Amino acid sequence: MLSVALDVVTQEGVNAISLRDLARRAGVSHAAPAHHFGDKTGLLTAIAAEGYGLLADALAEIEPGGLDALRELGVRYVLFALAHPGHFEVMNRAQVVDETDAELIDQKQRAGASLRAGVLGVPDDRRGDGDQAVLAAWSLAHGYASLYLSGSVRTDVDPAATFRGLAGTLFAGPAQPQT
Repeated sequence: MLSVALDVVTQEGVNAISLRDLARRAGVSHAAPAHHFGDKTGLLTAIAAEGYGLLADALAEIEPGGLDALRELGVRYVLFALAHPGHFEVMNRAQVVDETDAELIDQKQRAGASLRAGVLGVPDDRRGDGDQAVLAAWSLAHGYASLYLSGSVRTDVDPAATFRGLAGTLFAGPAQPQT
């Protein structure tokens, strides 16, 4: 059911999800999705939790510590979004999931902790306020991934290399004084 739902989200968007239609596409009884997920919100919550778990796993492969590690966390975020566009779409639509779901909360916290650790691993003089730096890093990775997925930026380039360049620009630090 989840893979069929992800195909629908990727091809047609979250609003196209219908439990009855998913059951038909998956070749199961029309009651099966409701039995497993309760309702559409339950199904989408399961997709979001799975997505955050996959993202957390991808981010956990990078050891925090310095700008290079932070840049690579961003690359992992972007590559996750491009490899899992259905998950990415649902994960970023808070209004369609149950934000109180324990598994969703746990997986979001895992992913968030990796990003936060990566940002806080950058020396203070290169990142400034930790909370602002976390938001800036997340915004950059999320924004670039979203622009790439929507076709709003060139998609005929290596997204990882492009993101590395963008991250280098944002976290370059203050310009060195001329002597």
